[in-house]
Amino acid sequence: MNLSGKHYVIILAALATAFLHITLFPDIMFMLNGLGYLGLLGAYFLPIPFFQERRKLVWWVLVGYTLLTIILWVVMGDKQFVAGTSSAIGYYAKAAEIILLVFLWLDRPMTRK
Repeated sequence: MNLSGKHYVIILAALATAFLHITLFPDIMFMLNGLGYLGLLGAYFLPIPFFQERRKLVWWVLVGYTLLTIILWVVMGDKQFVAGTSSAIGYYAKAAEIILLVFLWLDRPMTRK
């Protein structure tokens, strides 16, 4: 697979999101969320035939996972922004996730007619 500019943005946004969630150690739910992003990023880009044959499904799972993460933050997250605290990390992660969604949308698999 040849990587384009939008692919690099997807990789950077997903890595940023994963990193921000993993930094919230020892909270296991955030760590698992970050590891989930890393696993889905690998499934999306690594040349593993099983995942490459199901690229459209992996795309949908990554989009759904990102949307679910945003929705759960809206419902349950700490929305008080205080720079330098873990509450600010939520806003930074959401910014990276929105960028991720935009570029995933630009990279959406087209259906054949």
